[in-house]
Amino acid sequence: MDASAVTGQGVALSDYLAAEQTLLAWIRTGLALMGFGFIVARFGLFLKQLQIAQHASSAETYGLSLWFGTALIGAGVVLNLFSGWHHLRLIRSMGQGHATRPHTTTLAVLTSMFLALVGIGMAIYLISVRDSV
Repeated sequence: MDASAVTGQGVALSDYLAAEQTLLAWIRTGLALMGFGFIVARFGLFLKQLQIAQHASSAETYGLSLWFGTALIGAGVVLNLFSGWHHLRLIRSMGQGHATRPHTTTLAVLTSMFLALVGIGMAIYLISVRDSV
C-alpha cells in the first residue's frame, strides 16, 4: 500500500509527518527563546543581589537585562504563534490535495538576525556593566 493512498488526497503521509516535525522544531526554538529570555531578565536581579552581598554602598540598577530578556520572551511567543499559523495553512493546503511548494526560509533568517542583534546588544551591555563594577 502506498503512503499517499493512506491520506486519500494524493499527499503522502510522510509530508504530513515532515510538516509536524518542522512545527515541533519551531516550537522548541520558541520555547528555548522564552527560557533564555527569562534567564537574561533575571540576570540583572542576580547582579543586584551580588552587589548587596558584597556590601556595595550603592546598588546599581541593571534594567537593560530586563528589556533584553523581555524581547527574547516576546520573540519566542511571536515565533510560536507564527509557526502554528504557518503549520495550519500548510496542513489545510495539503488536505485539499494541493502540492506543497517549498516554503521560504524568511522566518529562520529573521530569527537568526534578531538573535544576532540581541547577542551584540547583550555583549555591549555586559562589557559596560563590567567596567562600571
